Amino acid sequence: MKLEKLLEKIEYKATKGGSSQNCDISGTEISEVVNDSRKISENCLFICIKGANFDGHEFAASAAEKKAAAIVVEKDVELPKDCDMAVIRVESTRYAMAFISAAYYDYPADKLKTIGITGTKGKTTTTYLIRSMLENAGHKVGLIGTIEVIIGDEHIHSENTTPESMDLQRYMRKMVDAGCDSVVMEVSSQGLMLHRSQGFIFDIGIFTNIEPDHIGPNEHKDFDEYMHCKGLLFKQCRVGIANADDIHTEDVLEGHTCELETYGFNEGADIRAINLAYIHKPGQLGVFFDTDGLINMHAEITNPGKFSVYNALCAIAVARHFDCTPEQIACALKGAKVKGRIEMVKVSDDFTLMIDYAHNAMALKSLLSTLKDYHPNRLICVFGCGGNRSKLRRFEMGEVSGRLADFTIITSDNPRFEEPMDIINDIETGIKKTDGTYIKIEDRKEAIRYAIDHGEKGDIIVLAGKGHEDYQEIKGVKHHMDERELIQEILEENSQKA
Repeated sequence: MKLEKLLEKIEYKATKGGSSQNCDISGTEISEVVNDSRKISENCLFICIKGANFDGHEFAASAAEKKAAAIVVEKDVELPKDCDMAVIRVESTRYAMAFISAAYYDYPADKLKTIGITGTKGKTTTTYLIRSMLENAGHKVGLIGTIEVIIGDEHIHSENTTPESMDLQRYMRKMVDAGCDSVVMEVSSQGLMLHRSQGFIFDIGIFTNIEPDHIGPNEHKDFDEYMHCKGLLFKQCRVGIANADDIHTEDVLEGHTCELETYGFNEGADIRAINLAYIHKPGQLGVFFDTDGLINMHAEITNPGKFSVYNALCAIAVARHFDCTPEQIACALKGAKVKGRIEMVKVSDDFTLMIDYAHNAMALKSLLSTLKDYHPNRLICVFGCGGNRSKLRRFEMGEVSGRLADFTIITSDNPRFEEPMDIINDIETGIKKTDGTYIKIEDRKEAIRYAIDHGEKGDIIVLAGKGHEDYQEIKGVKHHMDERELIQEILEENSQKA
């Protein structure tokens, strides 16, 4: 591919090697585009990216030695004096990489309907709801998110909620080649801040909600920056769909350049949920509701609580743009399930057990508060906290569970390089600020066994923190551990004892 073609949508200055002499790149052929110094090869284009631990600019001389055709930089680099490699200077190599990647993969987003979802909570569930609805209406939909990337029958484990732009464009290219007509993806604030989703315009951008999160070293310096980064999506989409009820919606959408639609419960939302009613059956929790406004229909969802209705409303708002019928939408809503997001696991007719990814105080509070609305006999919470992370999270989660759950079972969750009991004792410190009752069981399987064996009629048991994860990280090693498998093992072992 011609270097000129790769650079056609960015501003740059091309110089020759370590000099300031202008470089003619009109005939330069590029064999491949890379941003990993280990993958530099002859005639490639190497994009120098500055990361948290490594700076690609330090490998500029190595690129010259390996006969790369060109490099892209945002600052001065050291190169051999006799180097005649093209040096492409840009303001931001991350921003440039997004457009170069789009060109390299022949602009796949132009051949797809693109849907991007940002927000603190609800992104993952909503992506699956939307995919379910659109596929139910005959579309072939790719998915990119926290859990996985789905391309046809292929499921690829995700490393980041929003992949680097090079990977994102490669995935979309594979989707086009696989016959997909649409893609729905989670767009994290980090992804927006680091330009991972640049290089194309989303057809639809979605805002679910926002609360203080991801604030700290290597993330966002404060809540204002976090909101600003979320809002970047609405300067990069044609239609914006936003939660009308969130108190920060106006701030997030400030300076938007898209058409806007809203959803929610409050008067004034373009699509409103009305006539809410909770479903509580053995082993099943859910919600009935009707919609009013841009679409009028009856819906039933098999996830509990008001926040599940918000996710459903958002998906309904998107489906309307794909001409899905109310019948198709209702069918998809009722059947949609997301691994590790309020995932019901049937173990008894007496009580309800679920797995959820809630792994911080905010998410746990939202989940437990929702479940209390179903008036369980007892609300039982089984959870731990990750090692080598903020101790404050442990105290906060302990306090939340102590206040909202009727009984807490503190256990282990990715202790990493810490001792599990040290983490458990920190959580206990938070619980002791409350009147909540609890027990400490370090082994997670035994903690789950205790919850199941002591379940009473009408109880709701929540296994929080792991969600879709199928491992336990201990001393730098990820050991396979899937809570669904643990539950099945416990039930089989109990059956053999009976």
